[in-house]
Amino acid sequence: MENIHDLKLRLIDEVENNKEELLDLCSKLIQIPSVNPPGDTTEITALIEKYLSDVNIAYEKYESADKMFNLVAKIGNGEGKELVYCGHTDVVPVGDLSKWDFDPFSGEIKDGWMLGRGASDMKTGLAGIIFAVKMLKKLNIELPGHLTLAIVPDEETGGEYGVPWLLERGLVTGDGCLIAEPSSYLNPTIGQKGSYWFELETRGEPGHGSLSPLAGKNAIVDAIHAIEEIRTLWDVNIQIPEEVQPLINVSKKYMREVEKDRLKYQEVLEKITVNIGTIEGGTKSNVIPDYCKVQVDCRLPFGITQEEVTAILTEKLDALNIDYSIKRFGFKSVANYTSAEDPVCKAIVDNISLVTGQEAYGVMQWASSDARHFRQYNIPVLQYGPAYLPSIHGYNEKVQVDAIIRCAKVYIAAAIDFLYNK
Repeated sequence: MENIHDLKLRLIDEVENNKEELLDLCSKLIQIPSVNPPGDTTEITALIEKYLSDVNIAYEKYESADKMFNLVAKIGNGEGKELVYCGHTDVVPVGDLSKWDFDPFSGEIKDGWMLGRGASDMKTGLAGIIFAVKMLKKLNIELPGHLTLAIVPDEETGGEYGVPWLLERGLVTGDGCLIAEPSSYLNPTIGQKGSYWFELETRGEPGHGSLSPLAGKNAIVDAIHAIEEIRTLWDVNIQIPEEVQPLINVSKKYMREVEKDRLKYQEVLEKITVNIGTIEGGTKSNVIPDYCKVQVDCRLPFGITQEEVTAILTEKLDALNIDYSIKRFGFKSVANYTSAEDPVCKAIVDNISLVTGQEAYGVMQWASSDARHFRQYNIPVLQYGPAYLPSIHGYNEKVQVDAIIRCAKVYIAAAIDFLYNK
């Protein structure tokens, strides 16, 4: 019987030998404009269904909202652990087409780069996990337990029709999960900050602009004072729990030594970040505005809860003696992580080292993703996928072809490690 190490090396070779099929799948996924909003994944889901059906991989399809489809596919004998490989099919809008140097839906390969919207976030990672599962099935690799594909819509808007929809209904469970989201070359993300988004509305009294500031009550001016207070959330001193300090420290090392352009951002790991994202108010320049709305995105470090942020915010704004209200929307989560010692983290990290011959380790993510949902259901999870990080959500999105192939090799080898190790 072939030992696990030799089996992994053989599978890594199979990925290399079939890399043109992998890259062709990447191109085809990118060529389908599954932009969210509106979030229609009909066409891209049909492509994936056909790809899985070619080797008789059984799957279930769920339409969680109009034209938003989840696919759940499984291989393995069911006698053992379950590993989930997850990816989303939606992408963010392309924006101003004139600022792209190429067709954002070309999916072409040029000078060693895969080009197009979703190349980094995250159609090439999605292709990698689908391809890895298909290769294992095609080669008749005996897998103890289950390797499950969870292919979801509606991640890019933080919506509820993908991962949370499946988890709430018990349609996906597991002992570990890998999301093929973009990450650094040697550094999967094993933790992330929390999210606290809100809309502030201030209310005033209208009047003729020629009498301001003596007449009326200016809602925009009140909003400006409120924004000044909101921005001081950055200054709140937070005690980072001792148990996550090693993760913070290794993430700082990563920002110092690997992504050196991120060195100046080290503080965000331990602070509440505050982005004043949109502001809207008033009707005309010569009318004292009676309303103003401000949308704010805060990311929360370990050591502070949603309720504590609300209490701090309320105390600050109440002291201004203004007429205001706060409404929460979008992402809501506290900072969360999976232990670096968890079997799913070790399987991915060890096989990054196997494939690259270099030291790999997990780090902190300063944004949010679907990983938080898996952790809410006590499913250990991390993220690792091909990426050219500066291009994510921007113009001229791209990723190196070598990164796509490397990640697929990691996915196929890590599945063997995780499922075979009791």
